Amino acid sequence: MTATSLDNSAHWHTLSEDELFAKFKTTREGLSAAEVTQRLAEHGANEIQEAKPVRRITIFVRQFSSLIVWLLVIAAVVAGALGEIVDATAILAIVLLNGVIGFYQEHKAEQSIAALRRMTAPLARVRRSGRSLIVQATQVAPGDVLEVEAGDVVAADARLVEAVSLRCIESALTGESEAASKLATELDDADLPLGDRTNMLFKGTSVAAGQGTALVVATGMKTELGRIADMIGQAGACERTPLQEKLESLGRMLVWVALGIVALLFLLGLLRGTGLLEMFMTSVSLAVAAVPEGMPAVVTVALALGVMRMSRRRALVRRLPAVETLGATNVICTDKTGTLTLGEMTVRELFVAGQTFAVTGEGYGPHGEVLFEGQATGDEHAEPLLELATTLLACNNAELMLEEGAWKVIGDPTEGAMRAVGHKAGGNTTEIERELPRRHEIPFDSERKRRTIVRRMPDGRLRAFVNGAPDVLLQHCTKIYTEAGIVPLDEAQRRNIEEQNEAMAVRALRVLGAAYCDLPQNIEAHEITEKFERDLVFVGLAGMYDPPRPEAKESIARCHDAGIRVVMITGDHPHTALAIARELGIAGTDDIAVSGVELNKMSDDDMRTRAPHIAVYARVSAEHKLRIIQAWKANGAVVAMTGDGVNDAPALKGADIGIAMGLHGSEVTKQASDMVITDDNFASIVAAVEQGRGIYDNIRKTLQYLLASNSAELLLMTICILIGLPTPLLPIHLLWINLITDGLPALCLATDAIDPGVMRRRPRERSQGMTDRAFVERMLVGNIATVAMCFCIFVWALRHGDTESARSITFTTLVFSELSKSFSFRSETSPLWQLRWLSNPQLPIVVTASLGLQLILHHVPFLSEVLGIVKPEWQVPWLLLGAGFLPLIALEILKIYRNKAPHK
Repeated sequence: MTATSLDNSAHWHTLSEDELFAKFKTTREGLSAAEVTQRLAEHGANEIQEAKPVRRITIFVRQFSSLIVWLLVIAAVVAGALGEIVDATAILAIVLLNGVIGFYQEHKAEQSIAALRRMTAPLARVRRSGRSLIVQATQVAPGDVLEVEAGDVVAADARLVEAVSLRCIESALTGESEAASKLATELDDADLPLGDRTNMLFKGTSVAAGQGTALVVATGMKTELGRIADMIGQAGACERTPLQEKLESLGRMLVWVALGIVALLFLLGLLRGTGLLEMFMTSVSLAVAAVPEGMPAVVTVALALGVMRMSRRRALVRRLPAVETLGATNVICTDKTGTLTLGEMTVRELFVAGQTFAVTGEGYGPHGEVLFEGQATGDEHAEPLLELATTLLACNNAELMLEEGAWKVIGDPTEGAMRAVGHKAGGNTTEIERELPRRHEIPFDSERKRRTIVRRMPDGRLRAFVNGAPDVLLQHCTKIYTEAGIVPLDEAQRRNIEEQNEAMAVRALRVLGAAYCDLPQNIEAHEITEKFERDLVFVGLAGMYDPPRPEAKESIARCHDAGIRVVMITGDHPHTALAIARELGIAGTDDIAVSGVELNKMSDDDMRTRAPHIAVYARVSAEHKLRIIQAWKANGAVVAMTGDGVNDAPALKGADIGIAMGLHGSEVTKQASDMVITDDNFASIVAAVEQGRGIYDNIRKTLQYLLASNSAELLLMTICILIGLPTPLLPIHLLWINLITDGLPALCLATDAIDPGVMRRRPRERSQGMTDRAFVERMLVGNIATVAMCFCIFVWALRHGDTESARSITFTTLVFSELSKSFSFRSETSPLWQLRWLSNPQLPIVVTASLGLQLILHHVPFLSEVLGIVKPEWQVPWLLLGAGFLPLIALEILKIYRNKAPHK
């Protein structure tokens, strides 16, 4: 068998057993040692391969390739040449920090694939040359005959040839929370999704019950798990976040505009006869001043603080820019099982003795009770509920255990749900095992659709307890348990049971029937077969489902209020998915669920066109999930993907931000994610979105403040040079202004408290720039007010004194005005008197300290000599301080005007 023939292996489930063995040139006796060696040499070891890693030094160097980074490096060199060692060191530290963060980000795909390797089975049982052997899972080859039993982890993708009551837990691959029943019969439909390929076993899944023999059809990277690993690598191609795109674009624009203006001023200065060295130093200082070199530090600090805030709300961020990206999200594609739902089968309704009971509580824990018509059950209900509970518990192999504060099931999730509700209804497993000892079992089978466990009653009789599909069970029932006792089952009662079953199914409940019969006294346990499953006494029904998380509906409503679209993507059945989606408010009554089979028929263009109109995707694979994410991104959406299973990992990697569930999420999913929700709570995602939006607002207002301040310096210098006045500021003045105004005040703005109304706004579009009309208006008003005031003061000072004193006064006035403006930039709409001052006490402290330091400069001879300033008369600083507040007043007037103006 060649590697090429293995590549065309999409339809192994449709082949007959003879065709299958012929295709792989083997028999039920298995391969010989020589054949195994040959096939391993041809197809490789059965392992998830890791891509050849890029050298670490290469990854690190790549982080310093952008134009803005090189400008910062040049700025640091110039600052060092001018003696500003602190400034130069700070700039280089910023560049290095961003490089380290980028270096860390590029290692995640490798970690995800390593987690997939740890997930696979270390050992496997195979039949070779007629003998059963235990081998390393990596040594399993295509054509091997694989033997599995309860508790095994499947070593490779394999087609079943024998199955005895075999059930597998495939939730990591398919998203279904209940164990899947397996059969060894061929299937007709070639396009079945993974969850419906009942004759296939998949690498990395586990066997919940039964035994099976299967022919290995795919190993290593050819398995479904391997395909997911490959998709993780492809989906993990490095993409820039919306914030990175905007800052990079803005940075390039600022660089070229600043360099153009500086070059023009340099030429004008030379034409006016200014010295070459003086104009060079002035031009370089202007270039450094024009570009907000503190911006990368501000962004890093804002994001890092967001990480801390989000961790307190149970969201752990693994990639720093993801904080802001989540704030830009306008579509959340979420897995159902374990994310919107608990991922634990829970009984919601019971029907016994002609009455319907509601069951409260979630998951496998003991919390909850049985209610009748909304009220606690009375004594008259105790006996029928106990009868049903005893039947459910007596025919049960699952165990419930408390592990790390959470109740978990060992065995079949459906039987775990039966055990939990049996206790709520008054049953006691310990008493049943002690008083009704087990004597025989007829396992569940997909054809029989029922399980039977025989126990010896206290009076010595043998009783067969039977649980199974209601329609099948009713065919074998001739009696029914009622409040009046056991009576013959008539047609009216039969129709009532069928109607109850259908009503539960319509509500997306999976229904299990319970019955029993007493066996002949002279029969031995080993003689009991399914032929004795007749003349059953019907006891009742239990309707169960994987319930929505209690907080999920409210969280989805908050998403809708915030303009965020929520889309459900699940491997579960369409009917179940749509019922849950409607209950949570994701889908309306007219919406339908689109299946994976339908997606296979759509081209990428069709998916891109239809994606905005589809709320629920069901029965989808890992590949489908990734295509859905890509379709939304092709529409310009910023997409978040949540999930917990291995099948979610490629989509998490391909989304703008991947969010993994921390409690029940697989290690693969966590490694592929940008953020991990530690409590598996969808509400924590909404809280994280709120933080992300607040962080973007803080970065935007900080950038606005920095650009307004830096461009004011550039504009003032330009005007004076153009009209032939002396330069109002020396190069050392420009660097000092940048240090004192671009540093701590900007950091205070970047760490400001989040606006309470941030979740009542619609999300911004991916194409929306960091700067808009309102941004430019505020910047211009602040600029014009600052430049006009400083220019007038400079001209006045030149007429009443020398150039040195005029520069000193202008220098101090500009510092005062830029510091005072920081208060106004806290909010684009709220005036100063409406701001919550206690929410950011650092800013007033920093501004006051900076103002005091600026005043001190004039009175310390050494500092005044270094900065080239003179000591003014005692009243001048206070007049300048008052003048410095004029730009602040202008900005506040703009807010009032804009708030009163009608919204367009």
